[in-house]
Amino acid sequence: MERAELAQLLQATAERHLLDEIPAGAPVVVCERDPVRFMSAFAAAVAGTGPVFLADPNWGAAERAVLDELVRSALRPPSSALRQAWLAVPTGGSSGRIRFARHDQDTIAAAVGGFTGHFGVGRVHAVGLLPLHHVSGLMAWMRCALTGGEYRPWSWDDLVSGQRPALEPGDWFLSLVPTQLQRLLGSPSAVDWLRRFRVISVGGGPVWPELVAAAAQARLPVSLGYGLTETMAMVAAQLPEEFAGGDRSAGRAMPHARLVINAEGAVTITGDSVFRGYWPEETQNRVLVTSDAGSIDSSGRVQLLGRRDAVIITGGKKVQPEEVETALRATGLFTDVVVIGVPDPEWGEAVVACYPSGAAPLDPAEISGLLSTLAPFKRPKRYVVLPDWPRNAQGKVNRAALRVAVLSRWT
Repeated sequence: MERAELAQLLQATAERHLLDEIPAGAPVVVCERDPVRFMSAFAAAVAGTGPVFLADPNWGAAERAVLDELVRSALRPPSSALRQAWLAVPTGGSSGRIRFARHDQDTIAAAVGGFTGHFGVGRVHAVGLLPLHHVSGLMAWMRCALTGGEYRPWSWDDLVSGQRPALEPGDWFLSLVPTQLQRLLGSPSAVDWLRRFRVISVGGGPVWPELVAAAAQARLPVSLGYGLTETMAMVAAQLPEEFAGGDRSAGRAMPHARLVINAEGAVTITGDSVFRGYWPEETQNRVLVTSDAGSIDSSGRVQLLGRRDAVIITGGKKVQPEEVETALRATGLFTDVVVIGVPDPEWGEAVVACYPSGAAPLDPAEISGLLSTLAPFKRPKRYVVLPDWPRNAQGKVNRAALRVAVLSRWT
């Protein structure tokens, strides 16, 4: 697929162009909160010949400064003929500083082809709830545009208030973050609506056991999966029938990707949807060594074990925050909780559990008694209540910012 072909497909789904004529080779920043305006602006930008940067309208000064510097670098002539990856998709993960993964029409097409092959559909229809500047929201639209399906952006506030789009016959898909799924499970009418989808992809953050159990009991066509901005969204996913049968892994690799675990225990991905590097660098290396620890069983199912870069070293022993978070949620005492490591003169790092204000008062002794499945060194040394949680548009907590907030309360 050529870039011009992608532009034609997108223009068929956009209402009108919102950008003036773009000078040849000029970089374009697409920063629109309204999905219809985003789609039109993005279609116009793709029809140009310069790089396209996606931006979050909610960014602060620090993120915009990074973006401005990269856009200035894009104004300079490329130093080599390799500069073909024109799409810059933002990713911050849980590490803090924003970066832009380089993609193009080929990585998009590979991801779409892998998705349709994995789920056995020829045409994708989707309701879009996630922001389009994020890879999960963008790819929901791309799957529809490249397969001739219908993409219907929808307001989350309208959805929870009871205004839900009717789903005509066809294979309809929906992507949710865990907190959205939890909210919708509380409404019988929303649950009935969710059952009409072919697949409900749930990702973007840890999925706790109680949420999984509730979704299974509600007989929802859930698919747990795994993907990154660097891979143009999903590279592994369950089929809904596997979820219904009790599978709680991240599913098997999709046709366009190959996943292995390297000697350090890191999930390593190869395939045609793997990004071309972080802007302004560009590479032809199609091997992505992630920061995720995992395992793959004999049937090819991927099990994620947590972030390798989030590991807490306390008393010389390693603690995976997600394991502790899962145990804490299982107590039933937390509506939300994030575990981080903070400097400690005795242990090197201390395990600290953060939870939002408004929760019921906690008794650390009671909690400790409910954590018998955790080794003592993994149990939190302190519990900290925080009124403001640094989250991105998908609901992911910025652990680096959360750690700064905790430390600022102790100094």
